[in-house]
Amino acid sequence: MSVSALAYVAPEAKLGKDVVVEPFAYIAGDVTIGDGTWIGPHVTIFDGARIGQRCRIFPGATIAAIPQDLKFKGEYSTVEIGDDTTLRECTTVNRGTLAKQITKVGSDCLIMAYAHVAHDCLIHNHVILGNCVQLAGEVEVDDYAILSGGTLVHQFTRVGKHVMVQGGTKVNKDVPPYVIAGREPIMFCGLNVVGLRRRLFPAELIQEIQEAYRLLYREGMNISQGVEKIVQEMRPTPELEEIIKFVQLSDRGLLRGGKIE
Repeated sequence: MSVSALAYVAPEAKLGKDVVVEPFAYIAGDVTIGDGTWIGPHVTIFDGARIGQRCRIFPGATIAAIPQDLKFKGEYSTVEIGDDTTLRECTTVNRGTLAKQITKVGSDCLIMAYAHVAHDCLIHNHVILGNCVQLAGEVEVDDYAILSGGTLVHQFTRVGKHVMVQGGTKVNKDVPPYVIAGREPIMFCGLNVVGLRRRLFPAELIQEIQEAYRLLYREGMNISQGVEKIVQEMRPTPELEEIIKFVQLSDRGLLRGGKIE
């Protein structure tokens, strides 16, 4: 462990092996930091932070500040960050509220500069948030999703697995798995074929997912009818089950359909 004499680390803080704390960092007492994590200069880590192993937190980042929520009354809550996650310059990750009592960022995520993760958000594994992405409270972003720079996400919105959201998009509807979303207002812009190929999805499976979205967004049918068509006409796979389950659990409503190639 290497802690700069110019940093402040509360005596109660729990730092693992080979943790590095650079000058002018601040680490409060109710904090746990896993082995091999690097805490850069001018990083602020407040009470309630639980940071995994081999993370990198760059200058100006603030972890576990109290929520920017007027309903917050000082209740105990935490921020949990998984292993091998990077938070770049001036990112902010706020603590939870009574709603969930935890804000969670998974493992192997990249949170780019000036991104904000608000109270009670759930960010799964392998997620990328581009520069200046802003997540409101209780947003959920599933595995391998990429939100490009400047994306704004409304509270309670869900973003599915392997999604790509175009830069500058205002996300106020749920975005189902495997798709590209963008434009104004937000809409379905096709399948995230490049992302799926990078994740080694077989070509046949990609075609099946494409067909599922043709049925889901078929002209003249509503979403419920599209789901019925998928169930009736396509062989069940885990990926199609993921789409169906996501649609059925959508509270904010699904983004509208666009042109399907």
